[in-house]
Amino acid sequence: MPEPIEVRKVPIRHVSDASGLAELIDSGVIEADRVVAVIGKTEGNGGVNDYTRIIADRAFREVLVAKGTRPLEEVRRVPIVWSGGTDGVLSPHATVFATVPKGRAPATDEPRLTVGFAMSEPLLPEEIGRRPMVEKVAAGVKEAMAQAGITDPTDVHYVQTKTPLLTIHTIRDAKSRGQTVWTEHTHESMDLSNGTTALGIGVALGEIEMPDDADVMHRLDLYSSVSSCSSGVELDQAQIVVVGNARGVGGRYRIGHSVMRDALDADAIWAAIRDAGLELPDRPHPNDLGERLVNVFLKCEASRDGVVRGRRNAMLDDSDVHWHRQIKACVGGVAAAVTGDPAVFVSVSAAHQGPDGGGPVAAIVDLAPES
Repeated sequence: MPEPIEVRKVPIRHVSDASGLAELIDSGVIEADRVVAVIGKTEGNGGVNDYTRIIADRAFREVLVAKGTRPLEEVRRVPIVWSGGTDGVLSPHATVFATVPKGRAPATDEPRLTVGFAMSEPLLPEEIGRRPMVEKVAAGVKEAMAQAGITDPTDVHYVQTKTPLLTIHTIRDAKSRGQTVWTEHTHESMDLSNGTTALGIGVALGEIEMPDDADVMHRLDLYSSVSSCSSGVELDQAQIVVVGNARGVGGRYRIGHSVMRDALDADAIWAAIRDAGLELPDRPHPNDLGERLVNVFLKCEASRDGVVRGRRNAMLDDSDVHWHRQIKACVGGVAAAVTGDPAVFVSVSAAHQGPDGGGPVAAIVDLAPES
């Protein structure tokens, strides 16, 4: 049986700041050697060349090495997933997951938070956007579920991944071996990598059947309701974090999820919070949350028809500001208005992650008063 999870959100005060993690360790809330995952937002451009992710990654790993006993090579294997870009009111932050001894966590047979991690087999550039990537991701998700002690896919509420995208270097590598790539546009490959990964998650959880290559980025009715996929230049495998609930684990925290149907679907965020176990009034307000919401995690996408609730928008036609940044700022504002906190995890590029124009939302809550 997996150990209970302690999960906390910490601010990132500047691009290389990991003081929030250090404070959690120094105060005894968590132990450095028990940190099993970090999921955070950095303040870069969110694009192919967003190196704020690498800077933040280094800062957090340096704290884990300095304040723990694990060697650097072991710390390098800890999944730390960064989503770049805090457009609008979004605030840089990190959510830290760590195990705690069973004696330190409330005992309960009710479903409580559990986390599993896996790395897929290496992903070749010619596999991005094609069935081999779907298959490798699906295998990794199942491995992470087993590590988390989850046997029922419906107990999985959030799968955060980080996968490679295509760069000029990797495109050249594929061509040198006589291979082709799905696209030679590196920025487009971000959406492609995320979408293919989401299909792998959906296959692993039984949400969809194995898709054909022709379905990728075209059959948008094929999607996972719990996927949150990011991509970058910092790895060549799928880094997979499965977050769900399991009975008998114990602890204070629980996760739930819902699906936003469009960019303004605030009700779906409240639904995810309710699904995690918080009782709320019919018309909730941020004040009803108290200190019991740890964080929400959302994916978003500009609807391909350029319309939200019957009203035309210009995001997909804007040559000055890419739609990635516009929809992220929009959904970030909606999420911050619901939670009353701009430090929410909102990530863009949600192909095959929820319906077109919408996206999955997960919420982690603290149920300590009920334990």
